[in-house]
Amino acid sequence: MEIKNILVPTNGSGVDEEVIKLACSLARKSKAKVYAVYIIEVERSLPLDSQIDSKTDEADRILTHAEDTAVDVDYEVETDLLQARDAGPAIVNEAVEREIDLIIMATSYKKAHGIPDLGKAVYYVLKEAPCRVLLYRDSIS
Repeated sequence: MEIKNILVPTNGSGVDEEVIKLACSLARKSKAKVYAVYIIEVERSLPLDSQIDSKTDEADRILTHAEDTAVDVDYEVETDLLQARDAGPAIVNEAVEREIDLIIMATSYKKAHGIPDLGKAVYYVLKEAPCRVLLYRDSIS
């Protein structure tokens, strides 16, 4: 499998840094491009292009940290801030537009009523992504 483009949705969790490093490591072997994205989920009561300063500031901080992490491992990532109603469809649309070969998503592992819950976005991406998806789960603390 040749990998030319890797997409890493970031969310500000503690494992973002590890996922960016993993993406860069995999990308280095085939000189692939790494794209890190942060998605602001806009409430349905607001216009999709609403300027939400507090969320934009947080997104900028998270994406800057992704760029810095890549620099630390001597690789370059391209970052982008997206606004969407739901993260899952935004990730899949980005994968289609950028012709992504691999999506690497960080996920937590929560149990709701004894049933594992990976989150709505993860389930959507696993079902709809046009490419391979690699889930990276942090250790249970």
